[in-house]
Amino acid sequence: MANLAQIQEIFWSLVDPWQFMYLAASWFPGTVVRLIRDRKFGVLFSPSQLKDIWFSNFWDWFSPNLRQNAGVRVIPLLEGRTTGGLIVEEPIGPGIGGTVLELGAGNGNWVDIFSDKHLQSSQTDGVAATAEGSSGIEATEATATTTATHRGGGGGGEKKEAKKKSAREPVTRVWGVEPNRDQHAGLRRKIKQAGLEGVYEIVPVGIEDLNNPAKWDGQVEKGSVDCIVSILCLCSIPEPRDNIRELYSYLKKGGRWYVYEHVRRDEGWAMRAYQGFVNLFWPHFLGGCQLCRPTEQWLREAGPWEKVDVGHPLEEQWHHTLPHILGVFTK
Repeated sequence: MANLAQIQEIFWSLVDPWQFMYLAASWFPGTVVRLIRDRKFGVLFSPSQLKDIWFSNFWDWFSPNLRQNAGVRVIPLLEGRTTGGLIVEEPIGPGIGGTVLELGAGNGNWVDIFSDKHLQSSQTDGVAATAEGSSGIEATEATATTTATHRGGGGGGEKKEAKKKSAREPVTRVWGVEPNRDQHAGLRRKIKQAGLEGVYEIVPVGIEDLNNPAKWDGQVEKGSVDCIVSILCLCSIPEPRDNIRELYSYLKKGGRWYVYEHVRRDEGWAMRAYQGFVNLFWPHFLGGCQLCRPTEQWLREAGPWEKVDVGHPLEEQWHHTLPHILGVFTK
């Protein structure tokens, strides 16, 4: 039966990207109907605009699921609790803080992780255990609550000192890069909900224009950024190698790039070929997302790094069509 279970796991892993494309496609008819109802006929005859709106509608609906699933990796990453693609209990490096450049902000799926409220909740222990002789550990990665162990004995309770579960520092400024203006309404709502008005600023241009005040009402100075955060977005940026190199120039000396991205599968010719085949269709359904980018290689080549601590999550076995890298590049 174990072999049958493994076969089923492999089968559904290979089928999964096709199911996801089908799910995205199911939003296309509704998008067309809405555009007709709103008399936006010009958009219907513009393939690029139609794709953008279709994908925005789908992503607005799906992104909370992504937040829940990816949060178990992203939150520890931003707290300084990853090494070699693995999540560890206590910080082994610095977390995010200072001036942050968030790439692919979208509709604000990750906005709240930059708030002081999240900082406070991730650095204080809220777990209480009163049962005699018990040890309670409660870890909820998606909400970044911290854990501690309490033991009681002989009718009394002795509380151990809480361990610090986050190395985060206060975030003073966030530049949220999102050139797709169809996402801005949702992004502004999330900024307001997180209490980050005046801290989080939407950058409505591409990476190539971050330092160009003629293109938008603002400017990000090169060498001024403490942290770059990229969560599942480098797969869809244009001219990725050049733009990754450009982004490197915005980091301060000692600045850190926190990355959680799916990447090209490099091992196993059969899976490389299968991933390439899926990628013939995938970008058309998922907003231009590309499966076969050697993103880790391009990040390593962007410039000299003082430290690189990235890896693949262990649970992603050879049959995963979308393998990820998780970790931190330090300039």
